[in-house]
Amino acid sequence: MAIEQRSHDTSNGSLPYLFSAASADAKKPAPLVLFLHGGRDRGTDLNVLLKWGLPHFVDSSSPLPYAFAAPQILEEQTWAERESDAIALLDHLIASEPIDPSRVIIAGFSLGTAGAWHIAASHSDRFAGLVAVSGRVPKTLSESQLTALKNIPIHIFQGAQDKNLSIEDVQHVVDTLRGVGGTVDFTVLPEGDHFIADEVYSNPKLQQWLVSLSRRETSVVA
Repeated sequence: MAIEQRSHDTSNGSLPYLFSAASADAKKPAPLVLFLHGGRDRGTDLNVLLKWGLPHFVDSSSPLPYAFAAPQILEEQTWAERESDAIALLDHLIASEPIDPSRVIIAGFSLGTAGAWHIAASHSDRFAGLVAVSGRVPKTLSESQLTALKNIPIHIFQGAQDKNLSIEDVQHVVDTLRGVGGTVDFTVLPEGDHFIADEVYSNPKLQQWLVSLSRRETSVVA
């Protein structure tokens, strides 16, 4: 399914985004992967998102079993600043496309990973999974916000040669989440630097994981 270039009007102005529908029966709600790009892909040209990472994988692959959306923010903006707009886009897509709201995965790279941590922690009831690639957890997150992520399965990927982020810092977050009962997979690529998104997002096991998740109903008492 070809990727479309779209725009959604928000209270803070338009939010351009890439969108690809799922390959499955159009009438059957499908999972959605919401991807947040890194700092160097900010701007006004959606085509730069297609050059690598998850958008490139989606664009160059056969039809995939999940819908895909990748908004783009302007230079100097952060995803935390556009948090409400990202959620507004998510609401719009759920209302207008055959998307299963219980199977939304948020994913990111670098700056986008920091945004994914922030948005998932602030809206933990909206996501079935989180993929964090080459990015740190924002220091502005409170302990209670981090604890709110315990019900969201998380995959964290980092290159051992990444000079922007220490493995020790990431391991601390992993240990914290596991300590409160979170489900966290932490993968270190021994030869990887900061730019590991191509290798990570094209991995068949991760692709299978993206469509295996469904949001946990935390209100149900066993």
